Amino acid sequence: MRLGVHRIPGLLLVDHEFEVPLDPREPAGEKIRVFARELAATDRLDAHLPWLLFLQGGPGFASPRPTERSGWIKRALADYRVLLLDQRGTGRSTPVVHDTLGRARGARELADYLKHFRADAIVADCEQIREELCEGRPFSVLGQSYGGFCITHYLSTRPDALSEVFVTGGLPPLRTSPDDVYRATYRRVLERNRQYFERYPGDVDLVRRIVDRLAVEDVRLPGGGRLTPRRLQQLGLQLGMSDGFEKLHYLLEQAGPDGRPGYSFLRGLEAAQSFDSNPIYAVLHEAIYCEGTASRWAAERVRREFPELDVRPGEPVLFTGEMIYPFMFEDYEYLRPFREAAEILAEWDGWPALYDPERLEANSVPGAASVYHDDMYVDRELSLATARRIAGLRVWITNEHQHNALRADGEPVLDRLIRMRRGEI
Repeated sequence: MRLGVHRIPGLLLVDHEFEVPLDPREPAGEKIRVFARELAATDRLDAHLPWLLFLQGGPGFASPRPTERSGWIKRALADYRVLLLDQRGTGRSTPVVHDTLGRARGARELADYLKHFRADAIVADCEQIREELCEGRPFSVLGQSYGGFCITHYLSTRPDALSEVFVTGGLPPLRTSPDDVYRATYRRVLERNRQYFERYPGDVDLVRRIVDRLAVEDVRLPGGGRLTPRRLQQLGLQLGMSDGFEKLHYLLEQAGPDGRPGYSFLRGLEAAQSFDSNPIYAVLHEAIYCEGTASRWAAERVRREFPELDVRPGEPVLFTGEMIYPFMFEDYEYLRPFREAAEILAEWDGWPALYDPERLEANSVPGAASVYHDDMYVDRELSLATARRIAGLRVWITNEHQHNALRADGEPVLDRLIRMRRGEI
């Protein structure tokens, strides 16, 4: 259903909404809404351009909200009509947030509901959208981070639906356990900590002072929940971004030299941690690595192999990265309604397979992918192992960018991938 049309300088935006089954295997069952926004360059409205579907990173985050014709969107609109998808549960699609859970009668029902928000269901939505909006014609797909996981599932199940693929920092591990994933990414996190404190050595003592206060004070956050040393450590999630070191340092500055976590600091910390406003990210992050296995809180278990991350009296405090822990469903006020469901999902071993290595090895869909040498979130070696399994995929390995390259420097990044796919590089 077409919802509306509006313009901003250089861009025509058309809003669409689709009704899709919650469980793609039961098309007559419960329905949810999925929202997508069409973008076209106003100076190319008469051109019959192919579709480029954008799949956002996450899981659990909405697509970008463009305010101008710039970045990767500017480059894409030179050759495509772009479709920004709010993956199910995010943005203007039927949301999964703490205050929309009245429909769930209990933890098990909620857990069963959330099982339908991984890449397989997202791709099923894309297929319905392709039939309704694109008249069944194959389209191009661009996936950032988790969006690349969705593309790899697409290539494993419906390669005939795709004309070409582009992946930025998002080639998923194949036949790898969540434990192996976190074991690799914890090592990257430790290296980013080393680099951060080398750049800002004064923050070693500052973080220690903040943690010492949190150990003896009950610090409540403006939006609810409690600030604990382990929650403070999660600010390290930013360290894998090109601007992450500076954002973290300037936030810590607001605590003051005595490490007192005042209002400005606490507000800034909440803004930097979006787990409770994007609960799919917290509830399903480990599940995206599961195929026929249970995660059983893999990040928590594997963390014990890295005692450097333990908070010990008088010793430097290191930050963690993109890991989800059981304590979050207590310390984050608006994750608490998901606590029991998260426990159920952590123990569930019925997750279906997402990838077909044999089909990927026979792939005929052309594509290009960027792999960031120092990526803290999607391990380089695991990504390259997958790249070697996808026939015809051209890979750009670079240490000039971090994981957020598509957002930070998107126009040249996408341009390079397009030219690689066309054989111009």
